[in-house]
Amino acid sequence: MTKRAYFGTDGIRGQANRFPMTAEVALRCGMAAGKLFMSKDDRRHLVVIGKDTRLSGYMVEPALVAGFASVGMDVRLLGPMPTPGVAMMTRSLRADLGVMISASHNAYIDNGIKLFGPDGYKLSDERELEIEALMDQGLGDGLAGPTALGRVARVDDSQARYVEIAKATFPRRLDLSGLRVVIDCAHGAAYKVAPVVLYELGAEVIKIGVDPDGTNINADCGSTHPEAVVAAVKEYRADIGIALDGDADRLVICDEKGQIVDGDQIMALIAADWARREKLRGGGVVATVMSNLGLERFLKDRKLNLERTAVGDRAVMMRMREGGFNLGGEQSGHIILSDFSTTGDGLLAALQVLAVLKESDKPMSSLARQFEPVPQKLENVRFGGGKPLEDADVRGAIANAEERLNGSGRVLVRASGTEPLIRIMAEGDDEKLVSQVVKEIAGAVKRAAA
Repeated sequence: MTKRAYFGTDGIRGQANRFPMTAEVALRCGMAAGKLFMSKDDRRHLVVIGKDTRLSGYMVEPALVAGFASVGMDVRLLGPMPTPGVAMMTRSLRADLGVMISASHNAYIDNGIKLFGPDGYKLSDERELEIEALMDQGLGDGLAGPTALGRVARVDDSQARYVEIAKATFPRRLDLSGLRVVIDCAHGAAYKVAPVVLYELGAEVIKIGVDPDGTNINADCGSTHPEAVVAAVKEYRADIGIALDGDADRLVICDEKGQIVDGDQIMALIAADWARREKLRGGGVVATVMSNLGLERFLKDRKLNLERTAVGDRAVMMRMREGGFNLGGEQSGHIILSDFSTTGDGLLAALQVLAVLKESDKPMSSLARQFEPVPQKLENVRFGGGKPLEDADVRGAIANAEERLNGSGRVLVRASGTEPLIRIMAEGDDEKLVSQVVKEIAGAVKRAAA
């Protein structure tokens, strides 16, 4: 694959005001993407831009606006909006392009730029490379004339639109009356919309992580720090806790006892419910190579398949579209419900869990563990250079591990797409053996990287 200068596995991302997350790069990105997505007809062309609550959003947003307007593209600003909301609004407003300014679950010092096509789906690798090529051309190329500059306006009802779209995904036969729900918005993009959706569906809502100050997004809260939602559930004796991340495209659930429910268990719960209702399409679920073997066995027992992809929600969605699946996601809590959304949406996934909880009339703790997870061990090994995965001893250690697990587990060794790390994962029924093979592979990688 062609080496990328700006784009990573999920858009452009990095420390704010450091390459590649500078105002200049954002300006170039706006100009390049605007040129690429403006067809040659005479109509006005439109881009919608949403963001989370990071301080650096005030730097990145105007730079993008200037880039798009300078090549003649009209801009609509959505303000704080979940990433899936930006994808929805891109389609709803018939825009040529959608942009989300966010670094998702990262700390406030980072920021990022995610791009969506007119269909609301994340751009392909090929499209991103086309944008990169244009970004490195002269800034004076392709500028609009003085009378053809893009016009910029705010969409005042964008949040209200997303609230209504989200509510419409909840089964009409149900409401949330009688449920006490904690929602942790991570001081992020959903801090206004998520509590409103739950309240208007009838829940008693306890909201935390709803006071963004530009620097507290994901700070000891949200899906990456579930201890905050656990504490609130226990304090308020809630029926369930929902923790979103900074741009609300992922979630974790907490039951009434304070036990965490990860993305694999959430997918199992929704899959079983949808299969029972004959709503599940594609004959199963799409998940990544990181999802637990227990999920695969759970689905197999129900004559459903687990199709695995590379890590990343974009890879999951691609396979879902190819195979006609309507449920997929990641263990980390990205859940994609393609009947409703073109990308992961933590709030919509939470609403499906709440629907099962409400209709079952059982406590969340009885639904939280749909399957017994197979013991899983992860280890990251940092390396300075070279290609340790091509080393003969490393390949031998991996082969030996697969032979010893002998069908009762699996091994996954891969290079990180964002850091100089080799990620080693093994899982199997024998927890001691799993730990042992991970240790042996890690040792071989360290020796090869020395």
